[in-house]
Amino acid sequence: MAQDRTGQEDYIGTLKRILLGLLVLVLMVIFLIWRIDNPRVERFRAQVIDTVLPQVDWAMAPVTQTAKLIRDLQSYQSIYTQNQELRRELQKMKKWKEAAGQLEQENARLLDLNQLQLDPKLTRVSGIVMADSGSPFRQSVLLNVGSNDGIQDGWAAMDGLGLVGRISGVGEKTSRVILLTDTSSRIPAVIQPSGQRAFVSGDNSAAPVIDFLENRNLARPGDRIFTSGDAGLLPPDLLIGQLAQDPNKRLRVRLSADFERLEFLQVLRDQKTFNIKDTGALIVPQSSAEPSEAAND
Repeated sequence: MAQDRTGQEDYIGTLKRILLGLLVLVLMVIFLIWRIDNPRVERFRAQVIDTVLPQVDWAMAPVTQTAKLIRDLQSYQSIYTQNQELRRELQKMKKWKEAAGQLEQENARLLDLNQLQLDPKLTRVSGIVMADSGSPFRQSVLLNVGSNDGIQDGWAAMDGLGLVGRISGVGEKTSRVILLTDTSSRIPAVIQPSGQRAFVSGDNSAAPVIDFLENRNLARPGDRIFTSGDAGLLPPDLLIGQLAQDPNKRLRVRLSADFERLEFLQVLRDQKTFNIKDTGALIVPQSSAEPSEAAND
């Protein structure tokens, strides 16, 4: 059995070598025929192509489809690369659009500040909002102007649309503004057109509440609210916002100032502003209270 297997392997090996030699010989002949530059050979090549090509057309179909598929894949890869580049360009354009939008809003706020109609007796100091308190129990912002710029406690701070709050704490180069939404903020106000007096009281929400209203029946949602100037706490006729009513039927103020984008504020110089030193002075000035106390004595 071993000898038969060895003889069969020798026969197969010899046959493989013969077939390989014939294949190499045929390929060399084809190569030489295809390389010979002769009219007769050229006619022979043409006849061979005309005879063989229609017979093997079915075999060339997979090759043609494969070549087409390769071209499609290359085209798809090129499209994918271009798509990625377009996505990157779009992201850059979105960043530029966002920057342009912020600049446009900033420019609009600055224009509002410049066009804000105030009492000509009031002068203004513009400041940039540096930071906020970041506390849920205290709402305030920090300005980059202070006592070196003549800032005093109690002065009103506005953006281009309405009142924002009051100065409460002054350093040499910075000052803090207590916002109208802070729980410690109480602003005497007048509701127009009814002329009713009330207090705008902060409760750490976006819409302060209306307290101590004289006659609720005369107040209508949409009425405008201004500072009253009572007790000399703030200059009169500064716009605060519009009257609104919450789901609990409580009157609130829809503030005119844009509290979500406080970047620039104007501090109003008012030398007549009453300096608050104690809690009672928020309602009645000390100068007004002394005569009544003297009369009682």
